[in-house]
Amino acid sequence: MPAMRTAAQTAGDDAENLVAAGLEGSGWQVLARHVRVGRAELDLVAVDPGPPPALVVVEVRWRSRRDFGLPEETVDGRKRSRLHRAGFALRDAAALPDGTAVPALPLRFDLVVVEPGRPLRHHRHGA
Repeated sequence: MPAMRTAAQTAGDDAENLVAAGLEGSGWQVLARHVRVGRAELDLVAVDPGPPPALVVVEVRWRSRRDFGLPEETVDGRKRSRLHRAGFALRDAAALPDGTAVPALPLRFDLVVVEPGRPLRHHRHGA
């Protein structure tokens, strides 16, 4: 029996679906979603065709309200460190957990913010 998802988890899944569809519509290739690397989970792993092409770890942040600040503020140094460690480990392994090859490209870490009634905000960051 599948695990029950809370409303917040379902909304987060919907945000990730929206972001993945938008990236693919822009010519990106989404290689995987919800990739476990050690104790970290990478929301999306994709290839940005560039120029220059890059392997991109995409963190998706969904928030319905700004009562506690901007969604961007929820990605603190600890979260960034965890994402960087997992992203570099994935690139160094050259394969996703299911065995799918990961292209040998420069690695980048992006943040995409989804808020109802607002345009998506895509922040591109280097390694």
